[in-house]
Amino acid sequence: MKIEFTKYHGAGNDYIAVDGRGLNLDWGLLSKEMSEPHFGVYSDGIVVVKESSVADIRMRGFNPDGSEFEMSGNGVRLFSKFVLDNKIIEPSADYLKVETGGGVREVYPQFKNDLMVSAKVAMGEPSFLRDEIPLNKELISENIEVQDFRLNLDDEITVNCVNIGNPHAVMITDVDIDEIDLKRIGPLVENNKLFPNRVNFEVVNIISRDEIRARIFERGAGETLSSGTGTSACAIICIKKGLTNENVKVNVPGGFLNINWIVGKGAYLDGPTAKVFSGTWELRS
Repeated sequence: MKIEFTKYHGAGNDYIAVDGRGLNLDWGLLSKEMSEPHFGVYSDGIVVVKESSVADIRMRGFNPDGSEFEMSGNGVRLFSKFVLDNKIIEPSADYLKVETGGGVREVYPQFKNDLMVSAKVAMGEPSFLRDEIPLNKELISENIEVQDFRLNLDDEITVNCVNIGNPHAVMITDVDIDEIDLKRIGPLVENNKLFPNRVNFEVVNIISRDEIRARIFERGAGETLSSGTGTSACAIICIKKGLTNENVKVNVPGGFLNINWIVGKGAYLDGPTAKVFSGTWELRS
């Protein structure tokens, strides 16, 4: 059996989009195979189109290790480009309502020559409490916000926890983030016993009140060139701590994304969407 796919990227965060309506496949296995370097297409995962009873369309997303993720800010924007460029559905308003594992998200597309070139997505209101992240109740005895928490690692790792559709641990540091051995430290944080569902880990340098730098280690994927929820988490923590203004440019290895968050309200992620190529994949089993 063969399936058609299209690969997209948003500031270097790349996903393979597949129309999965009417198909009952092992999507986790497909993501492992397609995302693999050298032997596959190579990506940060796949996003699959499904029908929805609560929104215009439903997105299921899978990491390169085959695990299913709740929400991806870039993933949902690239998913929306796939849906809109291919006329899979017409949105019910000037935005597309997408059902994700982290809730329904509104995506506001921008078009050029009838193709989507960028999009802003309503990321929802961030959560900071222990049970909303979630965090290990044996280590955090009360359902409180967990900020400036010292992880039990050999390295000096102090994290700030937030859920913006999926769980994140953000470390703000004066050390140049390019000097941090994220390949070694990332898995230690991702799989720390504090996080029962594992966690996405970000390291951040503050540049100014309006701009930060970040590197992102995604749960189930490793270091990525960018991440929608990851950049959102970084900006949200910086805003919450009063280190930046409400509009933040987040520079990542793949480019930059813009985040807006007013405390007590929902966050917004804005950035480019680009098609890389389309192809046909023959299922291996």
